[in-house]
Amino acid sequence: MITSTALLLILGGGLIGFLLAVLGAGGSILLLPLLISGAGLPAKEAIPLSLLVVIVLALANIGPYLRRRQVALRPALVLGVPALAGSWIGGSLVKAGLISEPVQLGIFAVAALVASWLLTRRSGVPEPAATTVVAVGGDGLHRWPLRSPAALAFQGVLVGLLTGIAGVGGGFALVPALVLLAGLPMPLASGTSLLLITTNSLVALEALGHWPAASLPLVLPLLSGGAIGAALGQWLAPRLSDRRLRRGFAALLIGSALLSGMEAVRRQTASAQRAAPISFRSAPLSLRSMP
Repeated sequence: MITSTALLLILGGGLIGFLLAVLGAGGSILLLPLLISGAGLPAKEAIPLSLLVVIVLALANIGPYLRRRQVALRPALVLGVPALAGSWIGGSLVKAGLISEPVQLGIFAVAALVASWLLTRRSGVPEPAATTVVAVGGDGLHRWPLRSPAALAFQGVLVGLLTGIAGVGGGFALVPALVLLAGLPMPLASGTSLLLITTNSLVALEALGHWPAASLPLVLPLLSGGAIGAALGQWLAPRLSDRRLRRGFAALLIGSALLSGMEAVRRQTASAQRAAPISFRSAPLSLRSMP
């Protein structure tokens, strides 16, 4: 018999697999709130588990993009190499206990809102630039302006830090960066994002240095649902317009930011309430120690 938690994970995994197939992002931005709020896991277990599932689903979804040659290698390198360094630094900070759980969730929520705003504030028409991205598509050779290599590299560092700190693959920040800074259309940005998500998540998982062994059984319903969602998403992805993809992705970012922000407030409040009685119990000791 399927439990309510298992059913929630199957449905959530299906949505995550679908979004990764269609957008090249959105997996971990839903998976982390699902594991923390839905399955009740602490962030220490949810983050590595989230990274593990995202790695598997990203690898499963990248195949169709590779067959359609919708991966831009130059932006992947400009954005990806700094992101790897950021992932290692972010994961190491969490491993050292320098970033609390509410702060992790708060950073996640703020980053999602900023990415949503950036993605919707401009049109998808590339602006003129001196440097170009060359990619081979299904209908020949295409060129898109690489608007700002330096800004793209800096964005890579920020995405990597977010991956290591919040346990997300970073696709929700990678896709806007590739669209706005590299000037790529959504399908090409999505395929490139999946490649970067995989490498970023692997580095962050290694930097965290631990496996959530007790929570590994949750992987099976997530991947089962993810396989179904991915199959549907891979069929639908070539049929969706760039404009609809951008709007849908922005709505996803806002929803996930609100969920994570509320969870951060709830956990911070609970932590403060647990700490409050300690200060009251310690007060009589200080009074007795007075002359």
